[in-house]
Amino acid sequence: MLLKRDPATAFIDPVSETTTLSLICDVVDSVLHQPYSRDPRHIAKKAEAYLRQTGIATTCYFGPELEFFIFDSIRFGQDAHSGYYYVDSAEGDWNTGRDEGAYGGGNLGYKSRFKEGYFPVPPHDTLQDIRSEIVLLLLQAGVQVEVHHHEVATAGQNEIDMRFSTLTRMADNVMIYKYICKNVARQHGKVATFMPKPLFADNASGMHCHQSLWKDNENLFYDAHGWALTSALCRWYIGGLLKHAPALMAFCAPTTNSYKRLVPGYEAPVNLAILQRNRSAAARIPTYSDSPAARRWSSAVPIHRPMRTSHSLRC
Repeated sequence: MLLKRDPATAFIDPVSETTTLSLICDVVDSVLHQPYSRDPRHIAKKAEAYLRQTGIATTCYFGPELEFFIFDSIRFGQDAHSGYYYVDSAEGDWNTGRDEGAYGGGNLGYKSRFKEGYFPVPPHDTLQDIRSEIVLLLLQAGVQVEVHHHEVATAGQNEIDMRFSTLTRMADNVMIYKYICKNVARQHGKVATFMPKPLFADNASGMHCHQSLWKDNENLFYDAHGWALTSALCRWYIGGLLKHAPALMAFCAPTTNSYKRLVPGYEAPVNLAILQRNRSAAARIPTYSDSPAARRWSSAVPIHRPMRTSHSLRC
């Protein structure tokens, strides 16, 4: 196999001490010099081309919302007779009575309780500056960002939202996003993880994926007289994905830990249904804007496999 550079993806690596030009590559068969049929990026491009070929739409926009934890420490071990894991965070609810010499001395409180960490301000939110640094580096790498904030779970759950883009480009952006998040956390002596459910009895991390189809600068998912302002095309689009949900889970929830997230009580999707405001639905219609351009649907199931998840949802 060969790697063929895509010049359109070039950017200066913002986390490398040495000036480094980074590019995303396509995988090419070294004998035939044709795109490798199993390359996820090639499959994503084929999905976009197929959409245009059908005449249904010319563009499919994706807007994923990635959630992740930033921990202060992760320890684990596995051998022939034992196994364990231990994660820790200065924000963790379990650290209210701990002498935190490792975190600067004493115990200053301000711990978010389980399921009560959504949108606090500092000092409860100890990671705002780290997220801001990540955002600035993403912008340097050409990734447009709309918002960042602390998420629901205790112990440092975060979300940084990128501006929507086309399928392949957004999948590329997700890979850059994860690379920068992990490296910035490391530079601060912490570790970022996109694992779906690292903590028991608290909200997990997902990748809500907003989608819409466009043609001639018109959002095909909008209908002023439709249910939830959605068109019949939008509802058929969602219906097809719900019908094929069992097969899609191979891409959207590929690990055992993925299913520890998909349980009731933690704002996770557990019902194959289309709803407007209920977060237990696999397909949700955002209601915070009536603008025709903003009408879309959000899949709450995916868990951080950008290329395979995006083109499987589009197909």
